[in-house]
Amino acid sequence: MEIVGSLIKGAIDLKGALSNEPNHIESQKKVLIDLLRKAEKTEFGEKYDFNSLAKSEEVQKDFAKRVPYSDYHQIHNDFWKRVVEGEENVTWPGNPDYFALSSGTTGKKSKRIPVTEDMITAIRKAGIKQVEALANFDLPPAFFEKEILMLGSSTDLKQKDGHLEGEISGISASNIPFWFEGYYKPGKEIARIDDWDQRVKHIVKHAKEWDIGALSGIPSWMELLLQEIIRYYRLNNIHQIWPNLQVYTSGGVAFGPYEKSFNKLLAQPITVIDTYLASEGFIAYQERPETDAMKLITDNGIYFEFVPFKPEYINPDGSLKQNAPSITINEVETDQDYVLIISTVSGAWRYIIGDTIEFTDIDRAEIRITGRTKFFLNVVGSQLSVNKMNTALRELEEKFNTEIPEFTLSAKRIDGEFYHCWYLGIETEINDQELAEALDQSLKNSNKNYKVARSKSLKGVKVTTVPVSIFSEWSGTQKKKGGQVKMERVMSEEKFLEWESFVSEKISK
Repeated sequence: MEIVGSLIKGAIDLKGALSNEPNHIESQKKVLIDLLRKAEKTEFGEKYDFNSLAKSEEVQKDFAKRVPYSDYHQIHNDFWKRVVEGEENVTWPGNPDYFALSSGTTGKKSKRIPVTEDMITAIRKAGIKQVEALANFDLPPAFFEKEILMLGSSTDLKQKDGHLEGEISGISASNIPFWFEGYYKPGKEIARIDDWDQRVKHIVKHAKEWDIGALSGIPSWMELLLQEIIRYYRLNNIHQIWPNLQVYTSGGVAFGPYEKSFNKLLAQPITVIDTYLASEGFIAYQERPETDAMKLITDNGIYFEFVPFKPEYINPDGSLKQNAPSITINEVETDQDYVLIISTVSGAWRYIIGDTIEFTDIDRAEIRITGRTKFFLNVVGSQLSVNKMNTALRELEEKFNTEIPEFTLSAKRIDGEFYHCWYLGIETEINDQELAEALDQSLKNSNKNYKVARSKSLKGVKVTTVPVSIFSEWSGTQKKKGGQVKMERVMSEEKFLEWESFVSEKISK
């Protein structure tokens, strides 16, 4: 009944009207002090004297001076390894019930990231904030009665040494509030299926029984699912089976590369809302339709710092130098890439999450993800971020009237000369050399560092086009199919050799 949707929409509208925009500067200072006080009696808190830090007049500056940066491997080797083994009060009070498994895009071996009850609560609160923001998107009351298909990783969490393990989307879905269960699809039974292909088969089989109003998941995997549904039921588009589909909540990667191919699966436009949920926490969400930027959640258990993303602060392997200066949210500027540093209610301290971001609106604390620190191609000074790569590929899509949802590249030395070697996922027939020339020119026009590199040590660009399906098949061989999995955009030379061998084998079949 639409009256139920009207009541829900009315409640969301009222809540939004009564909510005040937080003072992001004050919120962040309070979050840091709360974190320090909560963890002051842990091993980490005693080592860095959180008790005195929390009382400091310049708590943010003193925190940055006293506590070093750490990436996953550093904090795991020094602290989290013992947390996984069951030791309590190491970097956060007690011992967590969950560990988020994340191999990310840079390695096969899964990381185990603590997910405490405080973090579960923070993620749930962030989800509610995102739902409240729907009031800004002018959705009809009927939308709020429809079901939501959440395509994440399996909720069949694995029991190990007294805790549960799984990807963060599976942990989050297994902790959905009871009142949401009636809206949640594919439902608990199907969501527990661990094998990605089998889970997709079950979703496809039951798709016609559901009245889906919203989708949520990583674009590449969501697109594959929609294609399977359309193929199975012999449809022209997904709206023929889900006529009330109006919203897609994207996350994990930029939606831009997938926009053209995704829209081909629809009969009418839908509202796309970006989110930023990482294994380490729910970081940001899109609050308003006027922009695709996302609002940092500054009052919910995560303290943010920002390091200007400049070559002098980055090691050759993409890690951060310890002497790199960090700034707080009251010091950031627009038009500057930053390495994102977080401290959280799961006991991550000055943790290098691996993403780079830029601020689009400082007063609103709105950001965009611009890339990964280890996906920054700086061989012979080219200084290419994923953001610049995506922009160049959107220009290629327009020039050649095609879609390029997937790509990867590496810097290779060929006959003593450096080349940027690209693999583009394209379904249309386009000459590789023409693509290479257009891509090279686009990067020269938009990036002065790349242009300088091309006039010196960077010999040129090579492009190889392959079917888009090759990328998902590659992810499958890396044990990274579905869920939170993202394709490597920049590969090391060693990994790129594996990739090229894989592609050659697939193409020759």
